Amino acid sequence: MDSLRKKEIVKASDIINLTGYSRTYINRFFQKLRDEGKIILIGKSNRARYILATENAVSKVRKQIMSVTRVLQNKDLLEDVILTDIKNSTGIFIRIPKNISDIISYAFLEMLNNAIEHSRSKMIKISIKRDAESVLFNVVDKGVGVYNNIMKKKHLKNTMEAIQDLLKGKQTMVAEMHSGKGIFFTSKVADIFIIQSSHKKLIFNSLLDDVFIKDIKKKNGTKVSFSIGLNTNRHLEDIFKQYTDESFEFSKTKVTVRLYRVDTQYISRSQARRIISGLEEFKTIVLDFEGIEMVGQGFADEIFRVWNLQYPKISIVVVNADENVKFMINRAKLGNVSR
Repeated sequence: MDSLRKKEIVKASDIINLTGYSRTYINRFFQKLRDEGKIILIGKSNRARYILATENAVSKVRKQIMSVTRVLQNKDLLEDVILTDIKNSTGIFIRIPKNISDIISYAFLEMLNNAIEHSRSKMIKISIKRDAESVLFNVVDKGVGVYNNIMKKKHLKNTMEAIQDLLKGKQTMVAEMHSGKGIFFTSKVADIFIIQSSHKKLIFNSLLDDVFIKDIKKKNGTKVSFSIGLNTNRHLEDIFKQYTDESFEFSKTKVTVRLYRVDTQYISRSQARRIISGLEEFKTIVLDFEGIEMVGQGFADEIFRVWNLQYPKISIVVVNADENVKFMINRAKLGNVSR
């Protein structure tokens, strides 16, 4: 205790070197002091340090810890307990604006929960870091892989179809356990949000308001990366309001049409079916045609006449369509398409 009062922070090795006692004895002694509430453990493993259990001492040490990495055993794991421990033992969340803290908390809990419930990975690695401009976290598992999981559950042909299914938002593998909206909303609140699995990297860039897909070296399991600037004026509740109704039910989605294009800008009736598959539960669907210079008449007819007749209460909103695309859509709405 005298060493703690003088130095404020000590490691077990400091006391071992000072006294000559064994590590087992020193650790047992420190555990007794922790049980009595006299000292607090900060950090894990070889970075573990002990401080006096005073408010000033704890605050001082926490401010120095701006990153943490942990490997978690996926057994009876609770994501909220992990986040609370990170908040209490580090300075990552100290004096962060509430809107940003809320966003980071929501995204971290959703992504860690996904890994816990869906990955079937025995171990999950998490890391979170704060620097002068942003906060970044990663959640990594060695499980079945998010795209492989979707392919199996939805009977899809390949990774691209799994990504397309994921992008719709209200898709889930275990409906009774999960609403399927976690990834969708996390992608909307992040500055940069990345999902890596199998041979693909899916990148959501809110700063550019765009989505990218890149080929990568095969990756087992799934890695998600999230980052947000400390100066963002984004608010979690505003994002929710954009895509939910008055009762906060997830009722609206946005589909980027160009991500369904295969080798050509001419989009077929079968591609249209893939876009609208599974969207029957939404009240509003936003189709973004940015980057699409033309569509096939079959594509337009399939969505704006055939599907719309089947689900007349669902509103389809078209954005970023040029005059060629608008012409085909309007023609389909009027029923002027050869079938």
